[in-house]
Amino acid sequence: MKLRWSVMAVLGSLASVAQAQSSVTLYGAIDGGVLYQNTSAATLSPTAKNTGSVFEYKDGGIFASLWGIRGTEDLGGGYRVNFELQGVFNSGTGKLGLGDTAGVGTLFNQQASVGISGPFGRFDAGRQYAPIIYAMADTDVRAAQYFGSILSAWLGVNQAAGWPGTSSNAPLGAVYDSNALVYQSPKFYGASVSLEYAPGGVAGQIQGGTRESAVLKYSNYGLNFAAVYYNAHDTNPTATSVATGLDNNRYYYLGAQYTFRGLSVSGSYSLARDPSDTSRVNYEILSAGFGYRFNPFFKITSGYYYLKDRNIAENHSGLFAVGAEYNLSKRTLLYAQLGYVDNKGTMNQGIVFGTPVAPGAATTAAMIGMRQNF
Repeated sequence: MKLRWSVMAVLGSLASVAQAQSSVTLYGAIDGGVLYQNTSAATLSPTAKNTGSVFEYKDGGIFASLWGIRGTEDLGGGYRVNFELQGVFNSGTGKLGLGDTAGVGTLFNQQASVGISGPFGRFDAGRQYAPIIYAMADTDVRAAQYFGSILSAWLGVNQAAGWPGTSSNAPLGAVYDSNALVYQSPKFYGASVSLEYAPGGVAGQIQGGTRESAVLKYSNYGLNFAAVYYNAHDTNPTATSVATGLDNNRYYYLGAQYTFRGLSVSGSYSLARDPSDTSRVNYEILSAGFGYRFNPFFKITSGYYYLKDRNIAENHSGLFAVGAEYNLSKRTLLYAQLGYVDNKGTMNQGIVFGTPVAPGAATTAAMIGMRQNF
């Protein structure tokens, strides 16, 4: 009897150890509110007509509503196997977010990756955030949120370059990359490197559909700095396009943010171009941000984002946005946002992702909402 109980105790302890070595977490967020905008357009076309003011329920005032599953297994010696599945949805309609194929919703359109981490750093494979988006978020006071931020500016140059907004394949830079292999180094005195390569998988075309990027980051003493190089072939494909290996997407980014006793300032410069035809696609972005955290619960942020078409002087755009955020609890955030954009020529930089503005028109938008994390 003693032996039996001893064996059961050993098995029980082993089961506890095995359980402690692995974990799976379900997580997500729902973000929505009401938006008023005094101009609108039916599409992102630079020739779209002004359809007038819009008052609507808006999903994603801070970031998208999303859900995901992440897990890790401890291999010992500081090594872990990790996986993550994450997708967005519209909290107003329940529809899934767009993926690489135009007009098609995808269950896990943001992340579907597996990898390993350890003393060497971290390596992940699959669909995932491109390292460039983390660099931009870390060096923007507005944190690359959906309403008036460096993300809005990045979307603005993509719209100017002809992106229809019907898929996550953008002609300049990227938020997500499919089939990506990403290495993240450990920090060394605050400095780290991210390297990405995504093979295109096109028969007979070594460079067909490929993407590569390198990001240098520094984070220490209140300073975040990032330098980015992104390059891709055959981006923004159509249903009938054939991969040729054309090098048509290049994005450079330099940004910094400094925080001291609740006060934050940021600035950045971006150069976005099509190396195969710079006379058609060649844009600059300049940004500046200012924010202040009054206490652990309340902060304000503001930013200015200027876009310039280097080929056509009449095409330029300036966006100013300001927001206030109050944490009701650790998981619940209330926010209010106000933005103004002055588009000139055919520019149509938007104020909030998913609600187009009229090209070449000055536009104002205001939004109040709530974000609940779980």
